[in-house]
Amino acid sequence: MIENVKSIACEAGKAILSFYGQAIPVEKKADDSPLTKADLAAHHVILKGLQTMDDSIPVLSEESSEVAYEERQKWEQFWVVDPMDGTKEFIKQTGEFTVNIALVRHGQPVLGVVYVPAQDLFYWAENGKGAFKQATGEAAFAIKVRTADKNQLSIVASRDHAGPKVKALLDRFSGSETQSMGSSLKFCLVAEGKADVYLRDVPTMEWDTAAAQCVVEQAGGVVQDIDGKTLSYNKPVLRNPSIITLGDAAFDWR
Repeated sequence: MIENVKSIACEAGKAILSFYGQAIPVEKKADDSPLTKADLAAHHVILKGLQTMDDSIPVLSEESSEVAYEERQKWEQFWVVDPMDGTKEFIKQTGEFTVNIALVRHGQPVLGVVYVPAQDLFYWAENGKGAFKQATGEAAFAIKVRTADKNQLSIVASRDHAGPKVKALLDRFSGSETQSMGSSLKFCLVAEGKADVYLRDVPTMEWDTAAAQCVVEQAGGVVQDIDGKTLSYNKPVLRNPSIITLGDAAFDWR
């Protein structure tokens, strides 16, 4: 299944890149986030691919029509998809946008693929099988989180989304290195041991986090709310609480 999902993500990436660097219209969604033809093209590629693979598994995509919780609560498993995570990065042409596809079972992601079209780079994971990274023309290799050293800490912060808790964390560990990156690549920095902490205190949705959470967890890290509870899926409201990603679960970030 993982190879099929990677292939679908790759096709979605090709659809996105067919628009990359062009002057295309940008619409605003109800939450004021941007939407482009590239988002929609990737959505349709993924939807068709997943339904062709197994049409018995529902698909929840950022660009799908909203599905009421009364219907969703019956789902034992479902795909959760962000066809293009980091639309702002796509518009700014930084290359830091991803295709995110996750399989959620009983509220937890058990398979996740994060694909970076501009770099032809994959991160993926499957429950009990570890987490992996693969660049163009190279062999896949396992990735692991690292043990945190508070004297040499690396904290990931979003370029566009940093709230008061993030600022307080940066103040608390004032000597730490900070890294900024777009989309779900921030989680992947923690998963591959290049960063220690990623705190996100402004809203995300389930499709923003599911695939990358699987990668982080299978690499040995955790994705939790700020009270220490593992982030779960198919909630009555799809918006996530404030979340913290730790490579070293024992690290006392507070």
